[in-house]
Amino acid sequence: MQLRGSGILLHVTSLPSAHGIGDLGPQAHRFAVLLREQGLRFWQVLPMGPTSPAIGNSPYSSCSAFAGNPLCIDLADLVARGWLDATLLQHAPAFDTARVQYEAVEAFKERCLRAAFAVAEPGLSDHQDFCRFVEDAAWLEDYALFVTLKARYCGAVWTDWPEPFRDRQSAALAAWRQEADREIRYQQFVQFCFADQWQRLRRVCARNCVQLVGDVPIYVTFDSADVWSHPTLFKLDDQRAPVAVAGVPPDYFSETGQLWGNPVYDWAAAAATGYAWWVERMGHAMAMYDLVRLDHFRGFAGYWEVPAGEKTAINGEWVDAPGMAFFAELLKHLPSLRILAEDLGVITPDVRELKKAYGFPGMKILQFAFGPGIGENPDAPHNHEEHCVVYTGTHDNNTTQGWWLDETSPEDRLRLRRYTGRFDEINEPHWLMIQIALASVARTAIVPMQDLLGLGREARMNTPGLANGNWTWRCTQAQLESGVLKRYGDLAALFGRG
Repeated sequence: MQLRGSGILLHVTSLPSAHGIGDLGPQAHRFAVLLREQGLRFWQVLPMGPTSPAIGNSPYSSCSAFAGNPLCIDLADLVARGWLDATLLQHAPAFDTARVQYEAVEAFKERCLRAAFAVAEPGLSDHQDFCRFVEDAAWLEDYALFVTLKARYCGAVWTDWPEPFRDRQSAALAAWRQEADREIRYQQFVQFCFADQWQRLRRVCARNCVQLVGDVPIYVTFDSADVWSHPTLFKLDDQRAPVAVAGVPPDYFSETGQLWGNPVYDWAAAAATGYAWWVERMGHAMAMYDLVRLDHFRGFAGYWEVPAGEKTAINGEWVDAPGMAFFAELLKHLPSLRILAEDLGVITPDVRELKKAYGFPGMKILQFAFGPGIGENPDAPHNHEEHCVVYTGTHDNNTTQGWWLDETSPEDRLRLRRYTGRFDEINEPHWLMIQIALASVARTAIVPMQDLLGLGREARMNTPGLANGNWTWRCTQAQLESGVLKRYGDLAALFGRG
């Protein structure tokens, strides 16, 4: 990020594919080539962990901070390896090309992955790459145990499992390893397929000088392999239930705040281990991405803690977090770690100090820039600093076209017109905002694919607070080949981002 550059925010699940959801196959490789052809340097994705219809298919709510999403495995690659019968793909359901139908996709891919495993299983013990992956992935055993036990107990939260499994008693786990040996090996196989395909995609990106920008949520889901296997790192009671949960306090957007429900960290316990779990987590992220966006960065300086059982976030309190010591230890082990701080919302001096101390770039969102008080607004382009990343919007925003049509007031529109000197009819507000982003002094500009296409609110990726209907938008091949990438690349070059 030392050079002026630009890129696109497009989650892997949104890519076109033949099997209902974007995957790590040829279309992902082709997208990296398309970026390079237009001189674009960055491809940003959302978290790549397993998702579940039970929790809205959100990539920010996963059963693992390490595992990959099986739905993103390219099935055609398994055919090419000789593990999957091609006729299974020929009889695939007629999936929607514009939306991910998660339950149908999950059922189809599970069937195909199990068929591939049945063929591959006899040779896995002699498969050097598979054996090396299982040996090197320190997180894999706990993940496989967690997933297989969760299936054994019909999806129950791990705190409702029998006590020997809930508390990870060694004799119980040893017996389960023996009883569920084949199912555990299946989970290892699935994760190997994902990791192998991901690394191939990463190599394609590297050959095309495209940097992958990943996303690491600060918190993890309570019902996850991470909390089950590391309970002492979280504020839990003697029954392993959360004592306190995460959220944000009441503000302009919500009178009751946001109650996220994730267990909060016991930072003192983490410090006593030298932040070993975090070092492992971020080292894993480094192996996947060139740059890591840390979601809710302000939580590393101080976080809003709400007593468990509260119905809203009103009765929480601010608790200090050891950000300075934490990042010092992290960077001691991972000196080449590159972090983008998601510093959106109300940011206090301690958060700015933490970000500045380690030289982490922050984020600027143009959709936030044109309200009242634009002169002092940090998202307004004249207040950008060079060491930041500017976006038209993020996965949590409306599309820019949707924002313009549905969320701006007449006063907001007038401010934008005055700011840009555009008093004629603005027919393409998304391209005006893209141009503003590219013209910014910010070294890096990233635009969601939906904004390049000028799509409305129907293409929004996520609406915070809405439990269902998110994370489903897909891009078609025709849209990728429509010429918008060339237009974007030409405009980026005009502003020194070629």
